[in-house]
Amino acid sequence: MPRDSARAKEPAADAEGGRFAYDGLDRVIHEKARLGLMTSLAASSEGVTFVELKELCRLTDGNLSRHLKVLEDAGLIALWKRGAGRNQQTLVRLTPTGRAEFLKYLEVLEQVVRDAGVAPAAAKKRLSPA
Repeated sequence: MPRDSARAKEPAADAEGGRFAYDGLDRVIHEKARLGLMTSLAASSEGVTFVELKELCRLTDGNLSRHLKVLEDAGLIALWKRGAGRNQQTLVRLTPTGRAEFLKYLEVLEQVVRDAGVAPAAAKKRLSPA
């Protein structure tokens, strides 16, 4: 599946409106379990095993497999098998594209946090009597 088709497109915010549209919050990454997975993977350049991810993100085998498939289809992660037989492990790493997309996502998320601090002050100012 092409990477762009896995992502929901939203209309771009115009100059007058959409101040809080946050179009850069990628829906593939933004889902809670996948955000945890991406964060875990971003913290390890060597990659993380399936078992470690399962424990770190408190996911079942089935849920983890499904979320990894979504991220892999989007080109954000790569999976490798190492070992053989009963000792085989699945290693998961961010792709270079995945790391870049995650960093862009975090920039938008940081803007959300900054705006949340400004928004209450602006609302209070509008509501206070002149």
